[in-house]
Amino acid sequence: MDTASAPPWKHAVVTGGAGFVGSHLCTALLDQGTAVTCVDDFCTGSPENVAHLRDRPGFTLVEADVGEPFGVAGPVDLVLHFASPASPADYLRLPLHTLRTGSAGTRNALDLARASGARFILASTSEVYGDPLRHPQSEDYWGNVNPVGPRSVYDEAKRFSEALTMAEATSRGTNTGIVRLFNTYGPRMRGHDGRAVPTFVCQALAGEPLTVTGDGQQTRSLAYVDDTVRGILAMAASDLRGPVNLGNPVEITMLDLARKIIGLAGSRSDIRFIDRPTDDPAVRCPDITLARGKLLWEPRIAADEGLARVIRWFRERRTAPEPVRVPVPETAGQVV
Repeated sequence: MDTASAPPWKHAVVTGGAGFVGSHLCTALLDQGTAVTCVDDFCTGSPENVAHLRDRPGFTLVEADVGEPFGVAGPVDLVLHFASPASPADYLRLPLHTLRTGSAGTRNALDLARASGARFILASTSEVYGDPLRHPQSEDYWGNVNPVGPRSVYDEAKRFSEALTMAEATSRGTNTGIVRLFNTYGPRMRGHDGRAVPTFVCQALAGEPLTVTGDGQQTRSLAYVDDTVRGILAMAASDLRGPVNLGNPVEITMLDLARKIIGLAGSRSDIRFIDRPTDDPAVRCPDITLARGKLLWEPRIAADEGLARVIRWFRERRTAPEPVRVPVPETAGQVV
């Protein structure tokens, strides 16, 4: 391989690699010539998300719960820690598992990176800002988080994992970086998992009312998954510790999002307002000055284009059953 086109990493480990964002990361790394070991317990991810990679040279799928110590074959020079239930439906269903993945799982992934001399990237979240009182949110904002509310199992798991990652870097010199992902959408999301885009799309395609919480004036910023993956890999290739926000600085209200999806889907669905969840943020928008300046990154894919791709993907799969949830495995390390 020509040196100019050589991949920056020979072997990457992606925890949570069979999840939504993780599976896109696995694909992008393989496409650039990096061998990938995908580690997942399938409690929220699915083998179907990486089925297209199973026969590709350099891809290994390991079924393991990262909350238990785990190892992989061969030298590793990049660890991307993306294991965690991330949708409200999942982390409310798996509260203790979510906390353990953010604590013990992060510890185990950091141990692997340190032992291998690998670059470590933690997937954190805009949820660390809680229901923010500063808008937009920059990385120096400490947040407004309810530490004992229903969303706290995810929020606090990520806040702890950030603290652990920074302590590892400062105390042991491990090469770490933290990305805070804002709302990301794209193919391989699961319908009706509690996140707005797949829920609205599935409802629109089925001709059902789109269920908008509250008055629909709460905002989110939506980044298409290809843009998010590009930012993650830019962070991995840098020497930044972060945290660095990765998200789309263009806001949209939930009501406008529902109307947009109805229009793009050519649906006749109407809108039904339902109660707003506890601690649901009123606004959510990243300040990406740091990512623009240090990573030369910003989103490229406009909402209409990205949402049209997602609608097309769900439309093609409407008749296919959703993957069956697999219980969290009792043992770790099984290559599948």
